[in-house]
Amino acid sequence: MNRPPADLATQLAQDRRTALRLVPVSRETEERLDAFVALLGRWRHKTNLIAESTFPSVWTRHIADSAQLPALAPEAKRWVDMGSGAGFPGLVIAIALAGIPGAIVHCVESDRKKATFLREAARATGAAAIIHPERVEAIEPESLGPVDAVTARAFAPLPLTLKLARPWIERGATAVFPRGESAKDQIAALAQTPPEAWAYAIETMSSVVDPKAAILRIRQR
Repeated sequence: MNRPPADLATQLAQDRRTALRLVPVSRETEERLDAFVALLGRWRHKTNLIAESTFPSVWTRHIADSAQLPALAPEAKRWVDMGSGAGFPGLVIAIALAGIPGAIVHCVESDRKKATFLREAARATGAAAIIHPERVEAIEPESLGPVDAVTARAFAPLPLTLKLARPWIERGATAVFPRGESAKDQIAALAQTPPEAWAYAIETMSSVVDPKAAILRIRQR
């Protein structure tokens, strides 16, 4: 088994401690996340899953940033993650929900290599995930059954993200979108594209990982 260099291992261990202080999880979830990060560490050399420069801070920058989201839709068991990429936030949410009856996260990712990684990660961690290797536009909303929450991270500009999420939001799902430090500007831009701006109730919350970054919680009015 390939192990990270000593300095990288130290950075990862420190970053892991910081992340788990910011977003505490159960021991079982910690173990699943450890397996996920180890797999990500191996696969990142095969395909472009995340920027190499971010891997030493993968726990805070990616894991904790994703793991904070279920608390913003605490009743949600059935999620859709649009453009899951390397599994953020969808697979992390699926790991957090593993073992909860009825929980499932539909991870939609059109890149075949990334979708293959997501399948292997779901298998290795026991995540409550189904991987859909196709574009979000190709998904028939009814085919996924009831959906409680929809999410996306680093996916598309807010108007397009909302347009693609609309079928689930209109059916009662809560949208939970990390939008970084430019959230206010993105909301302002949305106001220039009616009727989208009038159709939604938008709440802005600070990330526990980066107080300057915002997470939007959006519901149908």
